[in-house]
Amino acid sequence: MADRYDPTEIEPKWQERWERDALYHADDDDPRPKWYALTMFPYTSGNLHIGHWFAIAPSDVQARFMRMRGHNVMFPIGFDAFGLPAENAALKQGIHPAKWTWDNVATMRGQLKSMGASFDWQREIVTCDPAYYRWTQWWFLKLFETGLAYRAEAPANWCPGCQTVLANEQVKDGACERCGSVVSRRSLEQWFFRITKYAEELLDFGKLQWPEQVMTMQRNWIGRSEGAELSFALEQPAGETQEIRVFTTRPDTVYGVTFMVVAPEHPLVAALTTPDHRAEVDAYVAAAARATEIDRLSTEGEKTGVFTGAYCVNRLSGNRVPIYIADYVLYSYGTGAVMGVPAHDQRDFEFARKYGIPIVQVITPVKGETQALDAAYVEPGSMIDSGPFDGQTNAEGWQGIADKAEREGIGRRTITYRLRDWLISRQRYWGAPIPIVYCEKDGIVPLREDQLPVLLPDDAEFLPTGQSPLALHQGFLHTTCPKCDGPARRETDTMDTFMCSNWYYLRYVSPHFDGGPIDPALAPKWLPVDQYTGGAEHAVMHLLYARFFTKAARDIGVVAIDEPFTRLFNQGQIMGPDGQRMSKSRGNVVAPDQQVSRYGADAFRCYLMFLGPWDQGGPYDDSGFAGLSRWLHRAWTIATEETPTTRDGESARAVRSLAHRTIQRVTEDIEKFRFNTMLAALMEYTNGLARLRDAGPVDGAAWTEAIESLILMLAPAAPHIAEELWERSGHSYSVHTQAWPRWDTRYTTVEAVTIVVQVNGKLRDRIQAPTGLSEAQAMAQAMASGKVRPFLDGKAVGRTIYVPDKLLNIVIG
Repeated sequence: MADRYDPTEIEPKWQERWERDALYHADDDDPRPKWYALTMFPYTSGNLHIGHWFAIAPSDVQARFMRMRGHNVMFPIGFDAFGLPAENAALKQGIHPAKWTWDNVATMRGQLKSMGASFDWQREIVTCDPAYYRWTQWWFLKLFETGLAYRAEAPANWCPGCQTVLANEQVKDGACERCGSVVSRRSLEQWFFRITKYAEELLDFGKLQWPEQVMTMQRNWIGRSEGAELSFALEQPAGETQEIRVFTTRPDTVYGVTFMVVAPEHPLVAALTTPDHRAEVDAYVAAAARATEIDRLSTEGEKTGVFTGAYCVNRLSGNRVPIYIADYVLYSYGTGAVMGVPAHDQRDFEFARKYGIPIVQVITPVKGETQALDAAYVEPGSMIDSGPFDGQTNAEGWQGIADKAEREGIGRRTITYRLRDWLISRQRYWGAPIPIVYCEKDGIVPLREDQLPVLLPDDAEFLPTGQSPLALHQGFLHTTCPKCDGPARRETDTMDTFMCSNWYYLRYVSPHFDGGPIDPALAPKWLPVDQYTGGAEHAVMHLLYARFFTKAARDIGVVAIDEPFTRLFNQGQIMGPDGQRMSKSRGNVVAPDQQVSRYGADAFRCYLMFLGPWDQGGPYDDSGFAGLSRWLHRAWTIATEETPTTRDGESARAVRSLAHRTIQRVTEDIEKFRFNTMLAALMEYTNGLARLRDAGPVDGAAWTEAIESLILMLAPAAPHIAEELWERSGHSYSVHTQAWPRWDTRYTTVEAVTIVVQVNGKLRDRIQAPTGLSEAQAMAQAMASGKVRPFLDGKAVGRTIYVPDKLLNIVIG
């Protein structure tokens, strides 16, 4: 008998050997075609949980598969190590963020290695390491030099729980996505990246093989709109301002404008408001400042507004138009003003009804006729009450009005985007410091490259003041100006942690290169990433930011690629046992350590992949571990026990047909990320081999080939047991450097067989079927037979006797 399969013995053995031999290190000089595989690196939260394993193990299968298919695979790993949780730990537990983070890195590094993943650990990066964030700061300087980084006062999302500013993407349903606190608005001096410069290019997905869902989310977030910008003359100038300009996608409705709305935070509001409306306007402005953007833009809430007492003039119709303020208009969107056309916009219709504003129909479904409107009419139609455009279709009117506005200098065709520039300032300590100083003489001054990195002080105090701890650290705050050597004050905001993950895939190419963020000699060899895996929840944050950053890096001259990740696959989310998303606050986070210790990493990896389609995820249920463990034990037994062999052509064909059909199935499943059906095919294969073995002596040569194929196909999913079996079968180290098995179409062609169908032992029919038909499939075909069905109608089937590809005997009572 073979030795017993003991994962607790063989897994540490091979993990140590792989690390000692640097088996998975990608050699930059390897002549084989490159394959850059990458999975989103984990945040240093303290421990790997089931979700990490669910994301990483299948990614590792694909990387190992590509290596066995002849590629020089780079599959690096690192840690996303800056961020709020570390600083919150400092406040709550009195632990310095650096210690908390580096302790977690050490813990998680060990857990990742216990997974048996084929990571190239020589390329590890940790984003809070000064050797890394030196180059994060370098990127900031380059963006600043090219005008892509700038400072401006703007309304910002303020989280009172985290005591910091949040990007729009980090606010979910009016609350902070991390701590759940209700988010309010503050006007602050902030640093931004000019992502809007690339809005049009970011809408081009032609070079990407990404899920349509992600591309659609990015299209919607960028929000491209074609329309016209139109000028309305102020009846009474507001200071030096003579007009209000609006952007509209419906210039064809301009003759139906009956009111104007400006954002409460619009700088013209104070000058526009008449004395008799001042108190009401001021109160409304104050209330709007307390509301979040999400609340203000919600389509569900009732629309409110206040009349300013001022009027403007529609320069196309000549009509006098009252000016309101309303919180559903944002100053940061478009021009901060919107023309109200209640007959043809439902939001405007509801607002006009509420405040008694006239509703003038200018597009009608019946030429020349108006209708009584119970709701806004938004369909195509004919123009009415639109001056020289009456009788035209509204499509014709759209173009005609735009032409007229441009001829008369009161408007222009333009394109706007919903996308806004990326706010990167954070009033926190634990992030990459922004390499800028403020000098009384020279103003905003960037540091020189030789002054990088700007290091975080170790002795900062963590107080819940709403200010960055860096602002309270005199040693950090006060410095000298790199331009005039005079006294200067450092920028105390740090960068959004998405800045660190924007470019991490570039640093993996040459993590120890000291001459720049990436070795220019290696960039063309490895870039772009061939296969990226991670969650779709990052669609409009990390995945969009990384695309922007890559295009900016290209224009700066650092890289020659347009996109960071050629292919993207989004895994689903594995939920807690309660069906809810795993989180510490819910108390449903499952640590893998206990199950790994009991069943082994290979069984744990396989179990997670066998749960269901990887892109769907599902609830965690540990009841299936024993079954996966038993299967691995069966595979071990089949591969190691002595099997009676002979030389038999019929046996050889049966064994090879089973093996080659399985190779084809497993190959195609891995290529398409169908890891659950990949494992199902391997389980069927081991069962099939067992049946062939138990049926009598098998052809020796074919059996040897079949066992080798079993081990090779096991290698990506269960790397430890495969390595052990490969060695025990007399092969040279390592199974993970072997070629992936190929199938021969001579053995995969489906052959027809004749299955005899009996009812209570009597012949009733012979059915033609492909080889390998399961018992359920054979029964379904028999039930469909007109010769068999009469003997079964109304009778209960007691049991069936099935000999694959030969006989089905149905026993009835």
